[in-house]
Amino acid sequence: MELRAEQEAQIGRWRGYVQRRQAISPADVDELEDHLREQVADLRATGLDDDEAFLVAIKRMGNLDAVSHEFAREHSERLWKQLVLVPEDAEAAGAPPWRELGVVLALAVGAGVAVRAGIAWLGDEAALARNLGLLVTPFLAAYFAWKRRLTARVVAGLLVPFAVLAVVLNAYPFVPGGSTELLAALHAPVVLWLLAGIAYMGGRWRSDGRRMDFVRFTGELVIYYTLLALGGAVLVGLTFGALQVVGADLEPVLEDWILPFAVPGALVVAAWLVEAKQNVVENIAPVLTRVFTPLTIVMLLALLAVLAAAGGLVDVDRGLLILMDAILVLVLALLLYALSARDPLEPPGLFDGLQLVLVVAALAVDAVMLSAMLTRIAEFGFSPNKIAALGLNLLLLVHLVRAGWLSAGCLRGRRPFAELERWQTRYLPVYGVWAAMVVVVFPLVFAFG
Repeated sequence: MELRAEQEAQIGRWRGYVQRRQAISPADVDELEDHLREQVADLRATGLDDDEAFLVAIKRMGNLDAVSHEFAREHSERLWKQLVLVPEDAEAAGAPPWRELGVVLALAVGAGVAVRAGIAWLGDEAALARNLGLLVTPFLAAYFAWKRRLTARVVAGLLVPFAVLAVVLNAYPFVPGGSTELLAALHAPVVLWLLAGIAYMGGRWRSDGRRMDFVRFTGELVIYYTLLALGGAVLVGLTFGALQVVGADLEPVLEDWILPFAVPGALVVAAWLVEAKQNVVENIAPVLTRVFTPLTIVMLLALLAVLAAAGGLVDVDRGLLILMDAILVLVLALLLYALSARDPLEPPGLFDGLQLVLVVAALAVDAVMLSAMLTRIAEFGFSPNKIAALGLNLLLLVHLVRAGWLSAGCLRGRRPFAELERWQTRYLPVYGVWAAMVVVVFPLVFAFG
């Protein structure tokens, strides 16, 4: 079993190395990986162990730089095609040039129709909040399923948890305005996003490399979605300003039609843009992480000072604790995104030291928050909100402690950065399991209150 895990790690490192060659597209990387896996399987069948089979397979595939050069020579137009909206693999497969665009637009409109129908049929805002992820995520997962050509078995495996989650969110007799209802609405999107991630990974959720691809995709999706939202807000604002001059009031149209279609539809379109221009976006990741890492360190140190000045831990405002949880999750996302943008073969440098400082600062904040939460529980007793927040902070504590330990080992040259990457990606499903527990188990334990 250990050999299998190590072999997956070797293939993951190789995949990351291949992906840094801009002349090789993501579809080509998948094809090369499949070929490598076939070679390794054939060599293992002859009696070679995992390490020997992997090394011989790599040797047979030839020098990767030579492969990149050959791709660049034969497909030099690819670097130009990265700047247009029609992906090359659709043309190579003989599909109509705008077929994928048509699929994306249809799914984006479908997501808008689902949200608009949910607003009309579900009635109250609480029911809509619980089901909003269920109304949008299937369309995003459907795009991944179409793009990755998922097998019927994988699709069926994804439909089951989707269906279970839909039944739980709508069949449970939640107390109106209760804590468990709010917690279910907040944690259900986490479970749904990880299910969409399985579709993105083509069903290969056990692959470290594919999980890191999904981390990178998530970060890039946030960037594109934010840009689309900002651009859309400017466009809508200018349109409304012009129409107000002539006395037209389009606010009802904005609330009833534009936002229900634009917000979910933009998510599908942003996912398509990330896929279409993947190599171009990847160049943004190192810049963003190097800009925001030192800024985030300063922010965490300032927050530690605020908490120290707040006095007794019982007196710390609950809203501040919730905000601190959100900040810690953001810090974790920044750490993952920075790691996804890092060259694992690059020697340790100043930025890696800053990453370790960021982890230590986040650990200090998390320790203070855990102390505050335990003090509040001892003073006021248990509640669904307190247990959910305590569980999340304990998960973050374990994640950050191990990440800090591995980062220190990498900086000292005693551990490869691939080991840190494996820990980060393999720990992510734990958050999904916890979120599922909050959605499914907490309402039963706390009598749906």
